[in-house]
Amino acid sequence: MKIRQQIYNLIDENQNNNKADAFVHYFISALIIINVIALFLESYENINTKYKTLFWYIEIFSIIIFSIEYLIRIWTADLEYKDVKPYKARLKYIFSFMGIIDLLSVVPFYLPYFIKIDLRVIRVLRLFRLLRLLKLNRHSNSLKLILQVFKRTKSDILITVFIVSLLLILSATLMYNIENAAQPEAFANIGEALWWAVATLTTVGYGDIYPITGIGKILSGVIALLGIGIVALPTGIISSAYIEEIQYNREKTKKSSEEQCLCPHCGKDIKK
Repeated sequence: MKIRQQIYNLIDENQNNNKADAFVHYFISALIIINVIALFLESYENINTKYKTLFWYIEIFSIIIFSIEYLIRIWTADLEYKDVKPYKARLKYIFSFMGIIDLLSVVPFYLPYFIKIDLRVIRVLRLFRLLRLLKLNRHSNSLKLILQVFKRTKSDILITVFIVSLLLILSATLMYNIENAAQPEAFANIGEALWWAVATLTTVGYGDIYPITGIGKILSGVIALLGIGIVALPTGIISSAYIEEIQYNREKTKKSSEEQCLCPHCGKDIKK
């Protein structure tokens, strides 16, 4: 049990009490970043040809490390989820968000050895390696902070997304009915008009599809102006919540440090 606890402490992102804990977290974080860099470099044919063997060794080494980490997390899951029985704790980790990410980051490597898969499918499955980047969430306080902000603002963001979706569908439908007669090829259906609506509402304006009728131009201008305000809404919501979360964490840390200065017996300030 003592060995299991020590191993759990090494992989527990909330520990970092000694050099060994810190080394494990920095090592895994570095390995994840190296994997993502390798994935990008492999897309360059000349680099991939020259360093193909190196990329293969990096992949094999990473698979070994991430597989061991995944199995250890299953093994020590009951230490993470102490409020449930051991087998339920393991299932809880396996089906948790990070548990699924951990599995998806390694399983594409093993699949071809058990199932006959088309090479094109294997190339697509290799994209799951990018999910290893999400594993950094465990090892970065900044990413944890961002995740907390999204959790706090999810209801507000969902409302904004709903309003934007409604506006996109409405504007695309209107533009299709207005421009279809004048431009049957450009606005052949509502789907084509929806692409125009996305480009206009986000104020990107690619210019590949645009209205030529007077009413269509007026509608396009209105949608563009609405887009300036609506697209900025999520940014304002997230920024505000981010600042509040930082202030809350600072106050929490300050309060914790002040409490540590109090005597556990009499409650007096030890500094005095």
